[in-house]
Amino acid sequence: MNKTAIITGATAGIGLETARVLSQHNFNLILTGRRKERLEGIRKELQPGNCKVFTLAFDIQSKKETDKALESLPAEWKTIDVLVNNAGLAAGLATISQADVSDWEAMIDTNIKGLLYITRIISGWMIEKKQGHIVNISSIAGKESYPNGSVYCGTKHAVEAISKAMRIELAPHNIKVSTVSPGAVDTEFSLVRFKGDQEKADKVYEGFSPLQARDIAESIYFVISRPAHVTINDLLIMPTAQATARDFHKE
Repeated sequence: MNKTAIITGATAGIGLETARVLSQHNFNLILTGRRKERLEGIRKELQPGNCKVFTLAFDIQSKKETDKALESLPAEWKTIDVLVNNAGLAAGLATISQADVSDWEAMIDTNIKGLLYITRIISGWMIEKKQGHIVNISSIAGKESYPNGSVYCGTKHAVEAISKAMRIELAPHNIKVSTVSPGAVDTEFSLVRFKGDQEKADKVYEGFSPLQARDIAESIYFVISRPAHVTINDLLIMPTAQATARDFHKE
């Protein structure tokens, strides 16, 4: 019998590649994101395999939309084995005195509050069945802080702290909690951060080989495929050329 995983932010990057990897391992998938047409395209791509795919288009920043979307799931889809909290973003790259407050709000509402909204409901379902695995996608920015990224780093530090507390709260219910923390990954991350400026986004990855979304997706599968008695609490994954959040060896 196939296990069921729900992946937030599944329309691109790490979320999309995780959907592809898990579909190859016969997971049934609930894919969420804001871009309905893209979700439908992914469903059509993956559905011919050995898995079923259900899509939910909503904005995870909204508690109302999140609650409504999850409540709309048919009963047979509410037996969820794995939650991958992947939805997140970095918006802008500026000092505290010059940053756009709307960027702060977008990051806090997605990276922290969105994760909490969906985890609150799904962890309750997992408690009822006395098993489950929650994977929170953090970042090197959750381990280190860097200038011009204070709020993004703050949100990912929050993910780390929330995850640690979740482990304590959910361990009595046989629910695993893991964080996967990537360094530089060549996805839409920088394009979003620079508000669609492709030239600026491309420069971030010049001179070295960054991680690819597939690298992280395969690592997520490794984490969730360990035996029942094994939990990978925290996995930090960096490109070989990246030593810290700010230190890169570039050719």
